[in-house]
Amino acid sequence: MDLNEYQKLALRTAHRQDRREDDLLHGAAGVVTEGGELMDIFKRHRFYGKALDWVHVKEEAGDVLWYLALVCEAAGVSLEDTARANIEKLRVRFPDKFDAQAALKRDLDAERKTLEKT
Repeated sequence: MDLNEYQKLALRTAHRQDRREDDLLHGAAGVVTEGGELMDIFKRHRFYGKALDWVHVKEEAGDVLWYLALVCEAAGVSLEDTARANIEKLRVRFPDKFDAQAALKRDLDAERKTLEKT
């Protein structure tokens, strides 16, 4: 399944609001909430000695993806275009591979120009 198909199928289950801003807020709040649930899995593993539950990790990561699909739809962009733009931005930031110095000295103008083109 590609990201555009996922977005279409996921949004079939969305409780859509009458206002685009409400869908954006709902989606952004959901990303934060589900991201917190994902983090809690790792917190409980690291600090409380609980075994990692990879099925639960996949569930929460999927929930984050669902809310991202809602954000993208409300913003008028596809998940696939968003993913593509992110990769192009990362090519500007890290032309060869991750580099800590490049991460600290980002050229935000160049990154934005790349995002505007994609």
